[in-house]
Amino acid sequence: MTDIDTTDVEGPHGGQPVRHAGADLADANAAVVMVHGRGATARSILGMAGEFGTDSVAYLAPAAARNTWYPHSFMEETTRNQPYLDSALAFVGRVVDAAADAVGREKVLLLGFSQGACLSSEWLARNADRFGGLVAFSGGLIGPEGTPREYDGDLDGTPAFLGCSDVDPHIPLERVKETTEVLEGLGADVDERIYEGMGHGVNEDELNAAKGMVTSLELAGE
Repeated sequence: MTDIDTTDVEGPHGGQPVRHAGADLADANAAVVMVHGRGATARSILGMAGEFGTDSVAYLAPAAARNTWYPHSFMEETTRNQPYLDSALAFVGRVVDAAADAVGREKVLLLGFSQGACLSSEWLARNADRFGGLVAFSGGLIGPEGTPREYDGDLDGTPAFLGCSDVDPHIPLERVKETTEVLEGLGADVDERIYEGMGHGVNEDELNAAKGMVTSLELAGE
């Protein structure tokens, strides 16, 4: 656990812990904010950090209340997912800000799977600036079909990896495509990879892509 204070985050996720792996944030060259999926835990997604083989990267994983960031599908009306959604976005923002204070915003990468990928993508779009990157495994922007995507800011070349199956039971392919279009419109450099028949999971190609992004970030911070 880190000493990031979340007690003043409003809503159900206020006061939830932030788990930590890798380098101490104060000594790190870069930081990865890892956002777990529905029913998973901060500790479980931190296990992915072991795949990256880095020495000077801090991995920070906020822990959702009752292991769920919001109760309904990310495709539902956003009002149905309140106050959980706003609380989750504020929690992720608190962790990103703490990481950015330590290593610089351009050295902070957001990584999420499923519900965590949706939350990470939405947070980045709502707070567009030059970040170290986004890795979204099986996720996309939040809201029902036809949601206005009137985001402000400029991602200014932020690298973004979007990986998903073409038949994911939870993430429509069209939403992945829309997310790519929106992020590119905000100035991101998007690498979108669609895998035939994969289902809902993370494959080796995706892990290798994420590892490459994290390693590049670590080297850039030296």
